[in-house]
Amino acid sequence: MTAVVEPPVARLAALPGVSTASRVAAQAERARATGRVFPVAEALAGLLPAAGLRRGSTVAVHGSTSLLLALLAPATAAGSWAAVVGLPSLGLAAAAEHGADLSRLALVPRPGAEFPAVVAALLDGVDVVAVHSETVLPSVARRLSARARHRGAVLLASGAWPGADVELSCRREAWTGPEEGYGHLRQRRVAIRVHGRGSAARPVSAELLLPGPSGGVTEAVRGVALDAEATA
Repeated sequence: MTAVVEPPVARLAALPGVSTASRVAAQAERARATGRVFPVAEALAGLLPAAGLRRGSTVAVHGSTSLLLALLAPATAAGSWAAVVGLPSLGLAAAAEHGADLSRLALVPRPGAEFPAVVAALLDGVDVVAVHSETVLPSVARRLSARARHRGAVLLASGAWPGADVELSCRREAWTGPEEGYGHLRQRRVAIRVHGRGSAARPVSAELLLPGPSGGVTEAVRGVALDAEATA
């Protein structure tokens, strides 16, 4: 079982303007201890209300397949099972760079008209299910989120998802590596913004490296709460 990571929980409790910060932090710690939260990279843990992927939740990821992989991979590395549905261009090499255990990752690249049935079946037996959300009807999305909640799975959506509990938006910025037109791309700075419902209602942002020096996600600037002007 993954040990409780103190720094992200402490950062969560310290967010200004969150009246229930102590309660949320305590719940996150208990959830980790009881296995109700799947681990994520430390750079992302401080941005999520439960310091990880909470069982039964739906998380929408905007603007970055790499960010989706960074959320999914640690769960497989910790011994959980994951599946990816409707993302035929997903690179297994990229998943491995983020630390995914490929032996615990199932791929359904082109489910076609059977998408709802395939996702529903996977939510019944797989811990984390990532899906491409572009053509999903709102009524279907709500049913699948309800199934994830009932089964204690995590539904990760690549793109908009009606009623998502948490949403992460990624704005990609400058690459570093080439100098004077020569060399290899090594790492890229991104701006991540997280918002959602309940304990995630107050937006939080951070600048990260995705990929970082080792290929995964690492922290560039610690997460800070957005002020009212920034979120207007």
